[in-house]
Amino acid sequence: MRKFSRIIFLVCVVSLLAIPLGAQGGFPDGTELSILMWSHFVPRHDTWFDGYASGWGAANGVDVTVDHVNIVELIPNLTAEIDAGSGHSLIEMSLSPAAFIEGLHPLNDLNEEAIELYGEPVGTCRANSYLPTTDTWYGYGHGYVPDPGDYNIELWTAVGFPDGPSTWDELLEGGAAIREQFGVVMGIGMSPEIDSEFAARAIMWSYGASVQDENENVVLNSPETVAAIEYMVSLYEGAMTDEVFAWNAASNNQGLIAGELSYILNSISAYRSLQKIDADAAANIGFVAPLAGPSAALAASHVWQIWVIPEHVEGAELEAAKQFIRDHTANYSDATYNTELYTFPCWTPTVPELAGWLAEDPFGSVPANKLEVLVEAANRGVWLGYPGVANPAIGQVYAENIISNMFARVAQGEMTAEESVAQATERVEEIFDFWRERGLVGGGDT
Repeated sequence: MRKFSRIIFLVCVVSLLAIPLGAQGGFPDGTELSILMWSHFVPRHDTWFDGYASGWGAANGVDVTVDHVNIVELIPNLTAEIDAGSGHSLIEMSLSPAAFIEGLHPLNDLNEEAIELYGEPVGTCRANSYLPTTDTWYGYGHGYVPDPGDYNIELWTAVGFPDGPSTWDELLEGGAAIREQFGVVMGIGMSPEIDSEFAARAIMWSYGASVQDENENVVLNSPETVAAIEYMVSLYEGAMTDEVFAWNAASNNQGLIAGELSYILNSISAYRSLQKIDADAAANIGFVAPLAGPSAALAASHVWQIWVIPEHVEGAELEAAKQFIRDHTANYSDATYNTELYTFPCWTPTVPELAGWLAEDPFGSVPANKLEVLVEAANRGVWLGYPGVANPAIGQVYAENIISNMFARVAQGEMTAEESVAQATERVEEIFDFWRERGLVGGGDT
């Protein structure tokens, strides 16, 4: 208790120091800081952040500019700027940028300072910012997003699940009954996009399967992976339609808002949008924790907020970028609040109000404690590459959509589950060998 009190005291002190009351950084005249970040799924955040960044710049004598881009443009932008050796000072990524480690400043100093102030970061944040094989913090995770299941309360109540499904078997049972009785389908994709990739992994983990083990050895080709795919085929045949093979990242959000889907696996951003469109419809949306399977109940965090500083940034610009990260972390209560509780802090003590907000949602949930389930979703949230780290090989497997395609081939009748897993494993092993030869992936045991 005393240790926690000291941490909260330090948080308060640092927060006071971060408030833009006057120049604090001692940066030379003409220092500039350019920030690139994704356009947040909760628009309120970007309005707050732009104002915060402007105020921070005025207080610290730094000319700050902020550019927002679609989330899918982050990797191309980072790639181009590293190749060019010029560009933004500070970039916020949404997935682990481990593949870019050779073009980024190590941020061991910032992470070690934060650990001293706040304790260890949440596990899903550490795994997406730290590479054990080189003992390098290549990023600074400041936030992450829990991924609950979102369900239509009226429909699920009508088929005997008023609290929504709690297992993958119940999802199949209830989802099939809803489609048969009401003609409403389920929203879990099998296309090359983020939500489909995450859903496929959640099912795999629940069956005891994974791409790699905790030592970064490829273990994809297993009976557990085959069983996970066979379950997904049953779910598709019983509760979905062919539309899931052509979905994009917005499809399940749009379907939930339109009342056309009984269940999706996603964050609360669609729900927040629906609250502003139709409060009664939003009240009919419930949330459940990650579903349990034969082996586990896990889901990938929906996205992460990870600061990186490209290697071309130097001198006062580099020091300004680091100070901005420190002060932004110290003001994280404001950051979380202005995402309407979408983003959770990587450094838990920085938002001591979070439990209270979830118990009584300041943004009008009905009932007021509807979002308390996000705590369980956060506790069961893992990362791409679990149970190993989010290494560069895992990033490339994701970028090539190997896992979602592995599932889709079987659902579309192109291959058996065993054939599709074998094909995917061959490519995954090639990717791991490439990165292992560069010393950026561990394992290699046979």
